[in-house]
Amino acid sequence: MTHLLIQQEASAGIIIASSILSGRALAPVDLAIANWKGFVAARQSGKRLDKLLAAFPTTVPGLRLPAPTQTLAVEALSVAPPGIQKLVVHDVSFTVKAGSAVGVIGPSAAGKSSLVRAVVGLWRPVRGFVRLDGASVDQWQSEDLGRSIGYLPQDVELIEGTIGENIARLEREPAPEAVIAAAKAAGVHELIVGFPAGYDTQIGEQGSALSAGQAQRIALARAVYRDPFMVVLDEPNSNLDSDGEEALTQAILGVRERNGIVVVIAHRPSAIAGVDRLMMMNQGRIQAIGPKDEVLAKVLQRPLPGPRPLKVVPDSGSAGA
Repeated sequence: MTHLLIQQEASAGIIIASSILSGRALAPVDLAIANWKGFVAARQSGKRLDKLLAAFPTTVPGLRLPAPTQTLAVEALSVAPPGIQKLVVHDVSFTVKAGSAVGVIGPSAAGKSSLVRAVVGLWRPVRGFVRLDGASVDQWQSEDLGRSIGYLPQDVELIEGTIGENIARLEREPAPEAVIAAAKAAGVHELIVGFPAGYDTQIGEQGSALSAGQAQRIALARAVYRDPFMVVLDEPNSNLDSDGEEALTQAILGVRERNGIVVVIAHRPSAIAGVDRLMMMNQGRIQAIGPKDEVLAKVLQRPLPGPRPLKVVPDSGSAGA
């Protein structure tokens, strides 16, 4: 084209046509450059997903075990967060029988939340076992294990949808009576029907249409949906008022009455009102475990650290007098 222009053999029409053709020919290159950042991000995301899936290998479905009804046994359990080598739970062992509830207390960073994440199967133990009716949790198919465990995490997460859908754990065809029964067990039925749309109320992304206390009570109803054998509650009253705390206590007692098991992580005394056993943890280890009154008596009788002794510094002026 440049040679033709120098020889004055290219008309204006040829110049315009060649410009259009060049633009069309380079369009795929421009498109690739414009989307290269997104392509790189997608490739990196794929690598992260492959790494995550490799950490949780697919298990071949085996014989389906019956729903647990008797015990939760934790045997010499040691836990570290995924991708971290440092243990945060060390050789913890305890047993909870049907109809019992155990409260887990202790200072911050004692390993309480890490312990329950391993108990419900979210984190893989470094050592030891978590057993339901004698079978370790990795012997259960995920669907069956999910039906047998109700979990209320420390950071409540609700999914965009209706209140009923969140309580029913997004089942395709939930039974309305089961949803209402779970709400009543959590003491939140009256609150829900007080909304203009009731159970069909849209909660928005991350439950943005609800207060923190309302979201926590609905998450409690989700945890007890369809009467799971084991219910694990991680600081379930952090955002509750007095009515919510009373409903929480009644929910714990209700699980015990139907011969279920409850494990409660507690920072406030009101959360352990419905438990019969207590376990104190510190630095990832069990410090005391037993009936609630006995453990509380041991904890309360521990001497508090007294004031440091005063250090007397002689007055340099008086010393020289």
